[in-house]
Amino acid sequence: MHGCRVLSIQSHVVRGYVGNKSATFPLQVLGFEVDSINSVQFSNHTGYAHWKGQVLTAEELNVLYEGIKLNKVNHYDYILTGYSRDTSFLEMVVDIIQELKKANPSLVYVCDPVMGDHGAMYVPENLLPVYKDKVVPLADILTPNQFEAELLTGKKINTEEDAVEVMDLLHKMGPETVVLTSTDLPSKQGDQFLVALGSQKIVKPDGTNTSQKICMDIPKVDAVFVGTGDLFAAMLLAWTHHHPKDLKAACEKTVSVMHHVIKRTITYANEIAGPGKRPSPAQLELRMVQSKADIENPAVVVEAKVLQKSSH
Repeated sequence: MHGCRVLSIQSHVVRGYVGNKSATFPLQVLGFEVDSINSVQFSNHTGYAHWKGQVLTAEELNVLYEGIKLNKVNHYDYILTGYSRDTSFLEMVVDIIQELKKANPSLVYVCDPVMGDHGAMYVPENLLPVYKDKVVPLADILTPNQFEAELLTGKKINTEEDAVEVMDLLHKMGPETVVLTSTDLPSKQGDQFLVALGSQKIVKPDGTNTSQKICMDIPKVDAVFVGTGDLFAAMLLAWTHHHPKDLKAACEKTVSVMHHVIKRTITYANEIAGPGKRPSPAQLELRMVQSKADIENPAVVVEAKVLQKSSH
């Protein structure tokens, strides 16, 4: 794992698992050096009744990066970003990524374009053009949900064909790996499953482009978890590193880690809450440390199906 340094720019919470707290430990367990910049520092995630804390400004972000640069240790193999709600902060992130990509052309940028879900945006609308025009073109690996993919491409997903088309549109915008982390498409395995899809551009030896497309049926869990998207993006970073030309294997391991962590969390939360009671946000914090063995070596519980290898 020599030469695997990740710069992760995400939220930090004192208690619980979201943002950098969700990404750092699993990446470290898998052998990555993680340098984290905390875009916010809150007491806990905002799903609790109360939360307090500080927000890092674009200028403060720049100051931290300048310090790294002055010591000439601004060499990264990966960059990971998630939730941001400020355009000037996001634009500063873009500047930093551009500079780091100049310093290391083989740097891989993993971007979770967090904007909303189920048809509603939960970040200011003026972030969309920044993602569309500046962030996504720099991304190598993109992990939107269905709504975010629709926002970025301006195309609605009603069928698997639509989803394939949207992923190809996203490839055209920049990223060579795209994973739709959740969709509303019906699963062949019934309504207890949600469908995720992935696509990876592959350049063949003769120089022509093709893509591997996969789909997965993921078991649904009846609870609201926070930090799972952040864990997903971090695990996809790790497993695509280990399986650079095999999106199927990378996604199976990523989704399987998720499954094990979520299962352990819901089992624990239900035990603590007691029979017939819905667990609280505090009880539903991801059981991250307890899942160390599963993160290191996930038993594969979800198989990805290869949709097609289409030539372009």
